[in-house]
Amino acid sequence: MTLSASPPELRQQALAALLQPDPQKKVLLAHTLHAQAAMFSIADRLQIDPPAGLPGCPARPELRSHLDVPKRSPYTPAGLAALLHAVTHIEFNAINLALDAAWRFDGMPRAYYLDWLRVAAEEAHHFSLLRAQLQTMGHDYGDFPAHTGLWDMTHKTADDVLARMALVPRTLEARGLDATPAMQAKLRKVGTPDALAAVDILDIILRDEIGHVAIGNQWYRHVCGERGLDPVATYAALAAAYGAPRLKGPFNLDARRAAGFDEDELTLLGG
Repeated sequence: MTLSASPPELRQQALAALLQPDPQKKVLLAHTLHAQAAMFSIADRLQIDPPAGLPGCPARPELRSHLDVPKRSPYTPAGLAALLHAVTHIEFNAINLALDAAWRFDGMPRAYYLDWLRVAAEEAHHFSLLRAQLQTMGHDYGDFPAHTGLWDMTHKTADDVLARMALVPRTLEARGLDATPAMQAKLRKVGTPDALAAVDILDIILRDEIGHVAIGNQWYRHVCGERGLDPVATYAALAAAYGAPRLKGPFNLDARRAAGFDEDELTLLGG
């Protein structure tokens, strides 16, 4: 009698994708994991210490503090490419953020892990759209320096899924909901075919990011409920404890409502 092989385990596969340094291979892994998610088992407890080298990243772009990344005018071809490169880097980081959320935290419902695999695949699609646009402009991902801000908070919140959900999707990624319309307005003023193509890509990204922030909100409230915590008061305490950036307006209130923020939370934004 032959024994059937055990199905592959989802969280280990997500970790392997996170460790992959090649952007195109990471994109393919993210899409494959999402497409095949139904066949995976999911370990309730994953006995793996976080390996060195997280996240897997290519040799380029050069990573700097956000204060050391030069700002350029999008009204020049090089400046427009640099702006789109910055957004492309954000989307590459977002693939890693979703994969990290999918592998790292024990004891969450199966739907949690499947949600973050879906997010990883959608972020991979965003990255691919932006990278292709950069390539039509004579550039590629890695041609400009980039910053590490998104991953810094991921590292800080590695030990607590509640802090991660509070301070990455519903704080740092939610800032993208606010920033995207202003960026699109600027690109429309630039008015070149490349700038207008970027506006269309940002429409796709904004639509999907509302859903990603909503997933963060859903699981943040789920864990608050399990722990008997008030979501609004707990968020303020976590933001202070982990040094989250202070949110500044203008805020895209319609997008934030669609992403699941309630009116009490929007009132506290003060924007």
